[in-house]
Amino acid sequence: MNVAVIGLGWWGTHVCKALTDRSTKFRVVRGIDLNPETKADLAAEIGFELSSDYQDALDDDNVDGVILVTPHATHKTLVLRAVEAGKQVFCEKPLSLTADSAKRMVKACADAGLTLGIGHERRFEPALEEIARVVKSGDLGTILLVEGHYSHDIFQPLAADNWRGSLADAPAAGWTGMGVHITDLLINMLGPITEIRAISANRVLDLPSGDAVSTQFKFGDETMGTINVVSATPFYGRLAVYGEQGWVDIQETSHGANPGPAHVTYCNKAGERELKIFEPVDIVTLNFDHWAGAVAGDVEYRFSDMERISNVAVLEALAKSTATGQAEPVDN
Repeated sequence: MNVAVIGLGWWGTHVCKALTDRSTKFRVVRGIDLNPETKADLAAEIGFELSSDYQDALDDDNVDGVILVTPHATHKTLVLRAVEAGKQVFCEKPLSLTADSAKRMVKACADAGLTLGIGHERRFEPALEEIARVVKSGDLGTILLVEGHYSHDIFQPLAADNWRGSLADAPAAGWTGMGVHITDLLINMLGPITEIRAISANRVLDLPSGDAVSTQFKFGDETMGTINVVSATPFYGRLAVYGEQGWVDIQETSHGANPGPAHVTYCNKAGERELKIFEPVDIVTLNFDHWAGAVAGDVEYRFSDMERISNVAVLEALAKSTATGQAEPVDN
């Protein structure tokens, strides 16, 4: 698939190199950035045409699809323009910032027969695929509670005016960079989240959106959950699911950008514990290759419309809750 990567910052550059060096399914033929002069070396290294106007990619008959690595508030407009141009579209997470805009984007792609890709590469981590398998197998019995934690300090050096820390583009203290990954996993395992309460704080970072957020939520069947995210601490990742017949707990050793093994502990009803270690894989390339397979009709895309929309709806309700101090319903 010939693609244009839109937005060539830190992650956009990583995407270009992953698609070029580690995938056989893509050719990056265009790059779009508001400051193209700063990306000339990358364009020369990979061999793509470089410009600053998104319309250049949409007008190019040699471009089959666009990959959006841009500020979150731009996603809806850029996706809808891609659909109008008949391009396949892959959008980094979060898909959008409101449930209504996510619904419009999903419907537009579906009506046009396009496969809307989403940047939730953590769904491809072997340890997280394993926890989903265990939950869906029923071995844990009725699920009672889930706990998630995803924190790192990658954004700590950012300037106060960086979009990744703005209230408009990244509300709720790093949730758009970290928490949305966990809710994507949980919605896939347990269905839509129906209500969420959240508090956030800004104690050490200059970013307006804050540096810590803590949530409590519940699913439609009354399963309860909690997720914590910190944007100013060394990496920590954990996901645990507790059921009446046992529990399973994942402890991660490193961030996906610097992958390491994950330790999964299983505990059965008798209290017997088993530890397994899952080695890392290239989840970014796996996610893109899966999307390419779905576009080609070779596989069924593993991200459903419900999951795409519900995860954005959780983000919207969470951001509202940090402002109101109240539990907020999720617009699924």
